[in-house]
Amino acid sequence: MISESQIIQRYFSAFGRGDSVTLGIGDDAAALRLPPGHELVVSTDTQVAGRHFFPDALPEDVGYRVIAAAASDLAAMAGAPVGMTLALTLPEVDELWLHSFSQGVGDAATALKLPLVGGDLTRGPLTISVTVMGSVPAQSLVCRDGAVAGDLLVVTGTLGDAACALAMLEGQLPDRSNCREIDEAFFNTRFYRPSPRFEWIDWLREHAHACIDISDGLLMDATRMAEASGVGLRINPEALPLSPNTHRQGEQQAIEWALTGGDDYELAIAVPPTCDIPQGMTVVGEFTVTTELQCPGVDVSQLGFDHFSGEN
Repeated sequence: MISESQIIQRYFSAFGRGDSVTLGIGDDAAALRLPPGHELVVSTDTQVAGRHFFPDALPEDVGYRVIAAAASDLAAMAGAPVGMTLALTLPEVDELWLHSFSQGVGDAATALKLPLVGGDLTRGPLTISVTVMGSVPAQSLVCRDGAVAGDLLVVTGTLGDAACALAMLEGQLPDRSNCREIDEAFFNTRFYRPSPRFEWIDWLREHAHACIDISDGLLMDATRMAEASGVGLRINPEALPLSPNTHRQGEQQAIEWALTGGDDYELAIAVPPTCDIPQGMTVVGEFTVTTELQCPGVDVSQLGFDHFSGEN
């Protein structure tokens, strides 16, 4: 029977190299080096089999997804990746599963420049917790509470793709003839291998008043930003950026997915109205004086995903 230390050494010790790593896996704790004048940004994300991912999902996809989801929080605060830790709870030792899972972890560590510097391994229901660490120059941290009335609400990328992917994976796509035109590779990538928007962190530091990553749906996450800032919010559903693949499933359904679906891991950003909006971002609304949420033609009582409500 393989031991805990052997599992760590065999499957995870190779992913700890990075410019900021002074001491990685193999000791009681890791040591990281930050650039002079930078602050440490830390976030933890936990995913549970059957709740956040399908138990029969490819292990390499699970490994990548949980790290990308956690890393998205760093991008939302304009933090550059420094390192991560991984706490893995396993029901049993399955070396084939571990091998595939570790490949996904390695892919994410390389693609996102997040060396794995430590963690924990225990036995129990399949649960994966990732703590990510990043750095940001002092006084450059972007939080969710800085939006002011008159700011524009801007989003990156396209929205609703992950929710459409989930419907596809669950076999619950709307019964329309055009729904046979499914780009499975596109949707699998958007669901299992999202892209934290680190390419925008320099732009955020220069222009953003506030930012949040879209993990629980635009309505819910943008409302969190508005409430933290003490302002209202108006969203224009007709302005939402939809990918051709998702729009093909029907415009109204695509809009609903974009507003409430979650798991896109794009960014929702508050910027002043004088800001030039670059390609790759879309203005979808504005922050208002009155502290209320407006989204014409949409029932805003069902904002999005909540872990404890049992509803979307």
